[in-house]
Amino acid sequence: MTERIERVVRGLPAVVINTRPDIDTEDVFGRLDGALALLERFVPEHFANLRRDFRGILVERRAYRGAYLIAERLCMVELTFVVNRSFSLAQVASTILHEGMHARLHAMGQSLDDSPAQERFCREAEIEFGERVPDGGPVVERARAALELADAEIAPAIDPALAARRVADVDRAARGDA
Repeated sequence: MTERIERVVRGLPAVVINTRPDIDTEDVFGRLDGALALLERFVPEHFANLRRDFRGILVERRAYRGAYLIAERLCMVELTFVVNRSFSLAQVASTILHEGMHARLHAMGQSLDDSPAQERFCREAEIEFGERVPDGGPVVERARAALELADAEIAPAIDPALAARRVADVDRAARGDA
């Protein structure tokens, strides 16, 4: 079962592609709205850029929390991450903000090669947000930990085949197909 629903959330076109029957798509949209509301309230200058720099937000199953899809100018946020209550709305929002910083750099004409400098730029924005938002401690802690990494570690390469296998294994188990 795959469910695809499109909506506008806080002025941003959003598409949820839900391949998981155990996830309520309305919950996904609710959490996405809550995360965007935090950005709009606590970093309005960055939120305004998101609305300019993104064509929209895509929520779908992937092996990582988020990505800026350059060709489409979309912010991708991972489906199970968005609805996982062990992550706060501030943590979901910080992922959107992080990808928004990549989009901002792209809009300013910079090449997005996942250089360590760009990752550090994105993490600094996460810290700024985490210091402003209530319960932003985990956001700040994760971003600061990333900033302490060596250049070769801050933006590691992801093996797409291995990532796809891991996602498929987890999804099969969630469906009871294991």
